[in-house]
Amino acid sequence: MTISKEELLHLFEKWNSLTALVVGDVMIDCYYWGKVERISPEAPVPVLHVQKKESRLGGAANVALNVKNLGATPIICSVVGDGSKGDVFRKILMEGNFSTEGIIDSIERMTTMKTRIMSGSNHLLRVDEEITTPLNATDERNLLECIRNILNKQKVDVIIMEDYNKGVLTPKVIETVIAIAQEKNIPTAVDPKKENFFAYKNVTLFKPNLKELLEGLKLDFGNEDSTALKNAIVELEQKISNSISLVTLSEMGVMAKSQQEFVHEPAHPREIMDVSGAGDTVISTAALALAAGADLQTITSLANLAGGLVCENVGVVPVDKEHLLEEALKQIA
Repeated sequence: MTISKEELLHLFEKWNSLTALVVGDVMIDCYYWGKVERISPEAPVPVLHVQKKESRLGGAANVALNVKNLGATPIICSVVGDGSKGDVFRKILMEGNFSTEGIIDSIERMTTMKTRIMSGSNHLLRVDEEITTPLNATDERNLLECIRNILNKQKVDVIIMEDYNKGVLTPKVIETVIAIAQEKNIPTAVDPKKENFFAYKNVTLFKPNLKELLEGLKLDFGNEDSTALKNAIVELEQKISNSISLVTLSEMGVMAKSQQEFVHEPAHPREIMDVSGAGDTVISTAALALAAGADLQTITSLANLAGGLVCENVGVVPVDKEHLLEEALKQIA
Protein backbone atom coordinates (compact mmCIF):
# COMPACT_ATOMS: atom_id res chain seq x y z
CA MET A 1 0.00 0.00 0.00
CA THR A 2 1.55 3.30 -1.13
CA ILE A 3 -0.43 5.53 1.23
CA SER A 4 1.27 6.86 4.39
CA LYS A 5 0.03 6.15 7.91
CA GLU A 6 -1.18 9.73 8.31
CA GLU A 7 -3.03 9.63 4.98
CA LEU A 8 -4.65 6.31 5.89
CA LEU A 9 -5.85 7.61 9.26
CA HIS A 10 -7.23 10.72 7.56
CA LEU A 11 -9.05 8.56 4.99
CA PHE A 12 -10.70 6.43 7.69
CA GLU A 13 -11.69 9.60 9.56
CA LYS A 14 -13.13 11.14 6.40
CA TRP A 15 -15.49 8.18 5.97
CA ASN A 16 -17.33 9.38 9.09
CA SER A 17 -18.58 12.46 7.21
CA LEU A 18 -19.75 10.65 4.04
CA THR A 19 -23.26 9.62 2.99
CA ALA A 20 -23.85 6.74 0.60
CA LEU A 21 -27.12 6.08 -1.23
CA VAL A 22 -27.48 2.30 -1.68
CA VAL A 23 -29.90 1.26 -4.43
CA GLY A 24 -30.69 -2.38 -5.17
CA ASP A 25 -32.13 -5.69 -4.09
CA VAL A 26 -32.52 -5.94 -0.31
CA MET A 27 -33.20 -9.17 1.50
CA ILE A 28 -33.38 -10.84 4.88
CA ASP A 29 -30.65 -13.36 5.71
CA CYS A 30 -32.28 -15.77 8.15
CA TYR A 31 -30.23 -18.35 10.06
CA TYR A 32 -31.23 -21.48 11.96
CA TRP A 33 -28.27 -22.54 14.11
CA GLY A 34 -28.22 -25.90 15.83
CA LYS A 35 -26.81 -29.41 16.17
CA VAL A 36 -27.29 -32.52 14.10
CA GLU A 37 -27.17 -35.68 16.20
CA ARG A 38 -29.35 -38.11 14.24
CA ILE A 39 -30.85 -38.96 10.87
CA SER A 40 -34.59 -38.62 10.36
CA PRO A 41 -36.59 -41.88 10.41
CA GLU A 42 -38.82 -40.35 7.73
CA ALA A 43 -36.09 -39.87 5.11
CA PRO A 44 -32.28 -40.12 4.94
CA VAL A 45 -31.78 -36.51 5.98
CA PRO A 46 -30.17 -34.93 9.07
CA VAL A 47 -32.41 -33.63 11.86
CA LEU A 48 -31.34 -30.19 13.10
CA HIS A 49 -32.06 -29.43 16.74
CA VAL A 50 -32.50 -25.65 16.53
CA GLN A 51 -30.70 -23.71 19.26
CA LYS A 52 -30.85 -20.20 17.82
CA LYS A 53 -32.61 -18.31 15.07
CA GLU A 54 -31.61 -14.87 13.82
CA SER A 55 -32.41 -12.51 10.96
CA ARG A 56 -29.82 -10.19 9.42
CA LEU A 57 -29.77 -7.55 6.71
CA GLY A 58 -28.85 -9.08 3.36
CA GLY A 59 -28.19 -8.08 -0.24
CA ALA A 60 -28.11 -4.32 -0.75
CA ALA A 61 -29.03 -3.92 2.92
CA ASN A 62 -25.83 -5.74 3.86
CA VAL A 63 -23.95 -3.25 1.69
CA ALA A 64 -25.58 -0.49 3.74
CA LEU A 65 -24.60 -2.28 6.94
CA ASN A 66 -20.97 -2.39 5.76
CA VAL A 67 -21.14 1.30 4.90
CA LYS A 68 -22.40 2.07 8.39
CA ASN A 69 -19.74 -0.10 10.03
CA LEU A 70 -17.09 1.84 8.12
CA GLY A 71 -18.37 5.06 9.69
CA ALA A 72 -20.43 6.55 6.86
CA THR A 73 -24.18 7.17 6.73
CA PRO A 74 -26.14 4.82 4.43
CA ILE A 75 -29.55 5.48 2.90
CA ILE A 76 -31.16 2.37 1.39
CA CYS A 77 -33.50 2.71 -1.59
CA SER A 78 -35.37 -0.45 -2.53
CA VAL A 79 -38.74 -2.16 -2.88
CA VAL A 80 -40.05 -4.79 -0.46
CA GLY A 81 -43.30 -6.70 -0.08
CA ASP A 82 -46.03 -5.26 2.14
CA GLY A 83 -46.50 -8.52 4.08
CA SER A 84 -44.96 -9.94 7.24
CA LYS A 85 -41.45 -10.31 5.80
CA GLY A 86 -41.50 -6.64 4.82
CA ASP A 87 -42.43 -5.83 8.41
CA VAL A 88 -39.52 -7.95 9.65
CA PHE A 89 -37.15 -6.15 7.30
CA ARG A 90 -38.28 -2.73 8.49
CA LYS A 91 -37.99 -3.88 12.11
CA ILE A 92 -34.36 -4.94 11.55
CA LEU A 93 -33.65 -1.57 9.92
CA MET A 94 -35.15 0.40 12.79
CA GLU A 95 -33.37 -1.72 15.40
CA GLY A 96 -30.10 -0.90 13.61
CA ASN A 97 -30.94 2.83 13.46
CA PHE A 98 -31.19 2.84 9.66
CA SER A 99 -33.42 5.28 7.81
CA THR A 100 -36.49 3.72 6.17
CA GLU A 101 -37.32 6.74 3.99
CA GLY A 102 -36.07 4.99 0.84
CA ILE A 103 -38.02 1.75 1.33
CA ILE A 104 -41.05 1.35 -0.92
CA ASP A 105 -43.81 -1.19 -0.20
CA SER A 106 -45.29 -3.16 -3.08
CA ILE A 107 -48.50 -5.19 -3.05
CA GLU A 108 -47.21 -7.23 -6.00
CA ARG A 109 -43.85 -8.31 -4.59
CA MET A 110 -42.49 -10.27 -1.67
CA THR A 111 -39.47 -9.47 0.45
CA THR A 112 -36.60 -11.75 -0.48
CA MET A 113 -35.55 -14.08 2.33
CA LYS A 114 -32.62 -16.49 2.26
CA THR A 115 -32.84 -19.04 5.07
CA ARG A 116 -29.64 -20.90 5.90
CA ILE A 117 -29.68 -24.08 7.99
CA MET A 118 -26.42 -24.30 9.93
CA SER A 119 -24.93 -27.06 12.09
CA GLY A 120 -22.00 -25.41 13.80
CA SER A 121 -20.02 -23.88 10.93
CA ASN A 122 -21.43 -26.38 8.43
CA HIS A 123 -23.94 -25.09 5.92
CA LEU A 124 -26.56 -27.82 5.46
CA LEU A 125 -29.20 -26.15 3.32
CA ARG A 126 -30.38 -22.81 1.96
CA VAL A 127 -34.02 -22.00 1.22
CA ASP A 128 -34.78 -18.97 -0.98
CA GLU A 129 -38.14 -17.17 -0.97
CA GLU A 130 -38.18 -14.49 -3.64
CA ILE A 131 -39.66 -12.85 -6.71
CA THR A 132 -37.17 -12.06 -9.47
CA THR A 133 -39.42 -10.37 -12.02
CA PRO A 134 -38.62 -6.71 -12.78
CA LEU A 135 -40.51 -3.97 -10.95
CA ASN A 136 -43.82 -3.04 -12.51
CA ALA A 137 -44.25 0.50 -13.85
CA THR A 138 -45.87 1.80 -10.65
CA ASP A 139 -43.22 0.44 -8.29
CA GLU A 140 -40.48 1.61 -10.65
CA ARG A 141 -41.94 5.13 -10.76
CA ASN A 142 -42.36 5.25 -6.97
CA LEU A 143 -38.78 4.12 -6.39
CA LEU A 144 -37.32 6.67 -8.80
CA GLU A 145 -39.42 9.46 -7.31
CA CYS A 146 -38.16 8.49 -3.85
CA ILE A 147 -34.54 8.49 -5.05
CA ARG A 148 -34.93 11.91 -6.69
CA ASN A 149 -36.48 13.37 -3.54
CA ILE A 150 -33.64 12.10 -1.36
CA LEU A 151 -30.94 13.38 -3.73
CA ASN A 152 -32.64 16.77 -4.04
CA LYS A 153 -32.91 17.39 -0.31
CA GLN A 154 -29.57 16.18 1.01
CA LYS A 155 -25.93 15.78 0.08
CA VAL A 156 -24.92 12.30 -1.07
CA ASP A 157 -21.23 11.54 -1.66
CA VAL A 158 -21.52 8.24 -3.56
CA ILE A 159 -24.27 6.06 -5.02
CA ILE A 160 -23.83 2.30 -4.75
CA MET A 161 -25.94 0.03 -6.96
CA GLU A 162 -26.09 -3.54 -5.64
CA ASP A 163 -27.65 -5.88 -8.20
CA TYR A 164 -28.73 -9.36 -7.15
CA ASN A 165 -31.02 -9.82 -10.18
CA LYS A 166 -34.14 -9.77 -8.01
CA GLY A 167 -35.83 -7.14 -10.17
CA VAL A 168 -35.32 -3.80 -8.38
CA LEU A 169 -32.54 -2.56 -10.66
CA THR A 170 -34.43 -2.46 -13.94
CA PRO A 171 -32.79 -0.93 -17.04
CA LYS A 172 -34.86 2.24 -16.50
CA VAL A 173 -33.87 2.50 -12.82
CA ILE A 174 -30.21 1.96 -13.71
CA GLU A 175 -30.22 4.50 -16.55
CA THR A 176 -32.11 7.12 -14.54
CA VAL A 177 -29.97 6.82 -11.40
CA ILE A 178 -26.76 7.09 -13.43
CA ALA A 179 -28.12 10.16 -15.26
CA ILE A 180 -29.08 11.87 -11.99
CA ALA A 181 -25.67 11.04 -10.50
CA GLN A 182 -23.89 12.55 -13.50
CA GLU A 183 -26.09 15.66 -13.31
CA LYS A 184 -25.22 16.09 -9.63
CA ASN A 185 -21.57 15.02 -10.07
CA ILE A 186 -21.93 12.08 -7.66
CA PRO A 187 -19.63 9.07 -8.24
CA THR A 188 -21.33 5.72 -8.80
CA ALA A 189 -20.13 2.25 -7.79
CA VAL A 190 -21.76 -0.92 -9.09
CA ASP A 191 -21.74 -4.56 -8.01
CA PRO A 192 -23.37 -6.18 -11.08
CA LYS A 193 -25.00 -9.47 -11.90
CA LYS A 194 -25.55 -11.24 -15.20
CA GLU A 195 -28.92 -9.87 -16.35
CA ASN A 196 -28.09 -6.15 -16.55
CA PHE A 197 -24.35 -6.48 -16.96
CA PHE A 198 -23.99 -4.01 -19.84
CA ALA A 199 -26.73 -1.63 -18.69
CA TYR A 200 -24.38 0.23 -16.35
CA LYS A 201 -22.92 2.57 -18.94
CA ASN A 202 -20.82 5.53 -17.75
CA VAL A 203 -20.61 4.49 -14.09
CA THR A 204 -17.53 5.45 -12.13
CA LEU A 205 -16.54 2.11 -10.58
CA PHE A 206 -17.68 -1.31 -11.85
CA LYS A 207 -16.95 -4.36 -9.69
CA PRO A 208 -17.71 -7.76 -11.21
CA ASN A 209 -16.14 -10.97 -10.03
CA LEU A 210 -14.22 -13.03 -12.59
CA LYS A 211 -17.15 -15.38 -13.26
CA GLU A 212 -19.46 -12.45 -14.01
CA LEU A 213 -16.85 -10.84 -16.25
CA LEU A 214 -16.33 -14.04 -18.23
CA GLU A 215 -20.05 -14.69 -18.59
CA GLY A 216 -20.73 -11.10 -19.63
CA LEU A 217 -18.02 -11.03 -22.29
CA LYS A 218 -18.49 -14.71 -23.26
CA LEU A 219 -14.85 -15.51 -22.55
CA ASP A 220 -13.12 -18.45 -20.89
CA PHE A 221 -9.80 -18.30 -19.06
CA GLY A 222 -8.46 -18.92 -15.56
CA ASN A 223 -7.82 -16.31 -12.88
CA GLU A 224 -4.07 -16.88 -13.23
CA ASP A 225 -4.00 -15.57 -16.84
CA SER A 226 -3.27 -11.91 -16.15
CA THR A 227 -2.79 -10.95 -19.81
CA ALA A 228 -6.20 -12.33 -20.80
CA LEU A 229 -7.73 -10.63 -17.77
CA LYS A 230 -6.27 -7.24 -18.65
CA ASN A 231 -7.54 -7.59 -22.23
CA ALA A 232 -10.98 -8.52 -20.91
CA ILE A 233 -11.08 -5.44 -18.67
CA VAL A 234 -10.17 -3.23 -21.62
CA GLU A 235 -12.96 -4.85 -23.65
CA LEU A 236 -15.41 -4.30 -20.79
CA GLU A 237 -14.54 -0.61 -20.56
CA GLN A 238 -15.03 -0.20 -24.31
CA LYS A 239 -18.58 -1.50 -23.88
CA ILE A 240 -19.74 0.44 -20.80
CA SER A 241 -17.32 3.41 -20.66
CA ASN A 242 -16.72 3.13 -16.91
CA SER A 243 -13.83 4.97 -15.25
CA ILE A 244 -12.58 2.25 -12.87
CA SER A 245 -12.81 -1.54 -13.14
CA LEU A 246 -12.29 -3.70 -10.07
CA VAL A 247 -12.44 -7.46 -10.65
CA THR A 248 -12.39 -9.83 -7.68
CA LEU A 249 -10.47 -13.05 -8.34
CA SER A 250 -11.22 -15.20 -5.30
CA GLU A 251 -7.96 -16.72 -4.00
CA MET A 252 -5.97 -14.62 -6.52
CA GLY A 253 -7.04 -11.30 -4.98
CA VAL A 254 -8.21 -8.29 -7.01
CA MET A 255 -7.27 -6.76 -10.37
CA ALA A 256 -8.17 -3.10 -10.95
CA LYS A 257 -7.76 -0.60 -13.78
CA SER A 258 -8.13 3.15 -14.08
CA GLN A 259 -7.23 4.87 -17.37
CA GLN A 260 -4.03 3.04 -18.37
CA GLU A 261 -3.00 1.95 -14.87
CA PHE A 262 -3.44 -1.67 -13.77
CA VAL A 263 -3.15 -2.73 -10.13
CA HIS A 264 -3.10 -6.32 -8.87
CA GLU A 265 -3.51 -7.00 -5.17
CA PRO A 266 -2.93 -10.64 -4.19
CA ALA A 267 -5.17 -12.22 -1.59
CA HIS A 268 -3.89 -12.24 1.98
CA PRO A 269 -3.55 -15.61 3.75
CA ARG A 270 -6.81 -16.23 5.64
CA GLU A 271 -8.65 -19.04 7.33
CA ILE A 272 -11.67 -18.94 5.04
CA MET A 273 -14.87 -19.88 6.86
CA ASP A 274 -17.55 -18.43 4.57
CA VAL A 275 -17.35 -16.25 1.45
CA SER A 276 -21.01 -15.13 1.72
CA GLY A 277 -21.30 -11.36 1.65
CA ALA A 278 -17.66 -10.71 0.77
CA GLY A 279 -18.67 -8.94 -2.44
CA ASP A 280 -20.92 -6.60 -0.44
CA THR A 281 -17.97 -5.66 1.73
CA VAL A 282 -15.67 -5.12 -1.25
CA ILE A 283 -18.06 -2.74 -3.05
CA SER A 284 -18.82 -0.83 0.19
CA THR A 285 -15.15 -0.29 1.00
CA ALA A 286 -14.21 0.59 -2.58
CA ALA A 287 -17.10 3.05 -2.90
CA LEU A 288 -16.23 4.93 0.29
CA ALA A 289 -12.53 5.02 -0.60
CA LEU A 290 -13.52 6.38 -4.02
CA ALA A 291 -15.80 9.02 -2.50
CA ALA A 292 -13.03 10.06 -0.11
CA GLY A 293 -10.65 10.70 -3.02
CA ALA A 294 -8.32 7.71 -2.61
CA ASP A 295 -6.12 6.63 -5.50
CA LEU A 296 -6.56 3.35 -7.39
CA GLN A 297 -3.92 1.49 -5.37
CA THR A 298 -5.51 2.44 -2.06
CA ILE A 299 -9.04 1.66 -3.25
CA THR A 300 -7.92 -1.77 -4.45
CA SER A 301 -5.83 -2.59 -1.40
CA LEU A 302 -8.50 -1.67 1.14
CA ALA A 303 -11.31 -3.41 -0.76
CA ASN A 304 -9.22 -6.56 -1.13
CA LEU A 305 -8.26 -6.51 2.54
CA ALA A 306 -11.82 -5.91 3.76
CA GLY A 307 -13.26 -8.68 1.58
CA GLY A 308 -10.77 -11.17 2.98
CA LEU A 309 -11.44 -10.24 6.60
CA VAL A 310 -15.18 -10.97 6.46
CA CYS A 311 -14.48 -14.42 5.00
CA GLU A 312 -13.02 -15.42 8.36
CA ASN A 313 -16.54 -15.43 9.85
CA VAL A 314 -19.43 -17.85 9.42
CA GLY A 315 -22.46 -16.32 7.73
CA VAL A 316 -22.96 -12.90 6.16
CA VAL A 317 -21.29 -10.34 8.43
CA PRO A 318 -20.10 -6.76 7.80
CA VAL A 319 -16.52 -5.59 8.03
CA ASP A 320 -15.18 -4.26 11.34
CA LYS A 321 -13.63 -0.82 10.79
CA GLU A 322 -11.09 -1.04 13.60
CA HIS A 323 -9.95 -4.47 12.47
CA LEU A 324 -9.62 -3.23 8.88
CA LEU A 325 -7.57 -0.23 10.02
CA GLU A 326 -5.34 -2.46 12.12
CA GLU A 327 -4.69 -4.78 9.18
CA ALA A 328 -4.18 -1.87 6.76
CA LEU A 329 -1.59 -0.29 9.07
CA LYS A 330 0.31 -3.60 9.04
CA GLN A 331 0.47 -3.39 5.23
CA ILE A 332 2.07 0.05 5.46
CA ALA A 333 4.55 -1.03 8.14
